[in-house]
Amino acid sequence: MAVTVYPGQARITRRGLVTLAAGQQQVIIGRLPLSIRPDSVRVSGRGPATVLGVDVLAERNPRAPDAVIADLEQRELALQARFGELMDADSVQGSRADLLGRLAQRSGGAFARALAVGSADPGQVSTVADALTDQLATVFARRRELAEQRRVVQEDIDELSRTLQDRLVQQAPDRMAIAADLDVTAQAGAELELEVSYLVDDARWESRYDIRLRDDTLTLTWFGLITQNTGEDWPECDLALSTARPASTVAVPELDPWYLDVFRPVATRSRVADAAGWDLEYAATAAPSGMAQPAMVEPPAMPMGEAQASTEQGVAATTYRPSRRVAVPTDGTAHRTTVTVAELPARLDHVTVPLRGPEAYLRATVTNSTEHTLRPGRASIFHGNEFVGTTMLEPWAPGEEVELTLGIDERIRVERELTRRSASKAVLGGTRRREIEYRIEVGNYGPTAARITVIDQVPVSRHESIVVRDLQLSPKPAEQNDLGELTWQLQLPPGDQTTISVGFRVDISKGVDVAGWRD
Repeated sequence: MAVTVYPGQARITRRGLVTLAAGQQQVIIGRLPLSIRPDSVRVSGRGPATVLGVDVLAERNPRAPDAVIADLEQRELALQARFGELMDADSVQGSRADLLGRLAQRSGGAFARALAVGSADPGQVSTVADALTDQLATVFARRRELAEQRRVVQEDIDELSRTLQDRLVQQAPDRMAIAADLDVTAQAGAELELEVSYLVDDARWESRYDIRLRDDTLTLTWFGLITQNTGEDWPECDLALSTARPASTVAVPELDPWYLDVFRPVATRSRVADAAGWDLEYAATAAPSGMAQPAMVEPPAMPMGEAQASTEQGVAATTYRPSRRVAVPTDGTAHRTTVTVAELPARLDHVTVPLRGPEAYLRATVTNSTEHTLRPGRASIFHGNEFVGTTMLEPWAPGEEVELTLGIDERIRVERELTRRSASKAVLGGTRRREIEYRIEVGNYGPTAARITVIDQVPVSRHESIVVRDLQLSPKPAEQNDLGELTWQLQLPPGDQTTISVGFRVDISKGVDVAGWRD
C-alpha cells in the first residue's frame, strides 16, 4: 500500500496478486472507502492480461466492511457471551444456596425432634450442621467472585462499545462500501499483479514548526501533521506528503463584463447587528532567573540528529517522503513526521511601540536559504531550550526574507510618560491651542549591545481648521511618514540608556470640536 497525502485529500494505491483462468472474467476489488472519488479510480498492473473496463459500484455487506470494526464487534460478542456465562453460573450458585437453605431448615427440625426423644447423637448433628454451613459459605464466596468478574467484563464491554461507536461514526449505517469491478481478459493460469489507485477526501496534512534561537542562528524544524477520517486505516506504508491540490474541476476563470452606471439610491431598512471578535495572543513565559547551573565535568555530548524527508520537486508541486514509515489510523488523531531541518543565519534586533505597551520584542530577519517553500502553519518558539510562545508562519518562498518576532526580551526596558500638557483659551482670532510632550526612556540591561527600533507617532490633521505644528523631536527620527509615524534606530551598549522627547502644538479654530484627541 502507498499513500500520497495532499493538503485536503489523499491518493491511495493498493497492490495485490491474483491468479486467473484463461478468458474474460470479472475481478472485484472490494472494501474501498465511502469517501472515494469515483472519477479518480485507476487500475493498472503487470502480467499477460488486458483490462477491458473498470466500474465503481456500491456494495452492501451483512457485516462491517471495516476489518477493525468487524474485529471490535467479534470481541464485543465474545464479551457478551462471557457475561451470559457468568450470569448462568451465578444462577446455578443461587439455586444451590436455596437448596442448602431449605435442607438446613428441614434437617434442623428433624434433628431437634430426635434430640428431644434421645434418638440422635449430638456430635452427628454438629457435624451435619458444620457441613451445611461450609457449603453455604463456599456458595456465597463463589457468588461474590462471579459478581466481581461480571463487573470487570461489563467495564470491558462498555469501553469496547465506546470505541466501536467512535469507529462507526465514519461508517454508513447500512454498512455500504465501494468496490471496483474489473473486466479482465487473461491467458491460461495467468498470475497478475494488480494496482488500483483512488482519491479520497477527509484526509489532510498541515505544517507545524519549531523555531529555536541559539546565538545568531535560527534552527527551523518543519513537521508534517497527518490526519484522516476516510474509514480506511493506513498501516505503515510508503507514505508521501505533497503540496499539490487536486481539484474537482480545472479551468481558467473567465471575466464577466465590468459595467459602469448611474448610481440610483434604493430605500432600505436599517438594522443593527451585534458583532464580537476575539484577538488571540500568546504570552511569552519568562525563564526563571537566579538558578544555579550544574558544573560541567565532561564536555556535553553531541546533540541527536533528526531524520529528514527526501524531496521530489515537480512542475507545480513538491512531494516529501518521510524517512520512516508512518501508520495513520482513521480516527482523526494527528501523526507527526519531520519534513526538514534548516539552519538559517539571523540578524537580530529589537522593536518597541511604547504607545501600545512597554514590551520590547526580539526580532529576527531571516532569509529562507533552503529549496523548500514553507507552507503556512503555527510555530513554537524556543530560546535555546526555553519555550517562549507561538506565532503563525506565513508562506515563505526560497530566497525570501522575512521578519520573525521571537518573543519579549525583558532585558530591554521601555517607559513612556506624559511630561507636559497645556491648553489655552481662545486668543486673537478665536484660535485655541493645545501643547503636549512625551518622554520615552529606553534602557539596555542585557550583556551585549542591542539594536532597538522605537516607533511612536504624532497626530495628523484631516481638516484645515486643525493644524499640528512646532514638532519638537529629540533626537531626530530616522524616518517620518505622512501618517505621523516616527521611527528611531538606536544602538545601545550593555548597561546604557537613552531618552527620546516628542512634543507638538495643535491650533484649533473657533467653534471646532476635536475628535480623536488623546493624551
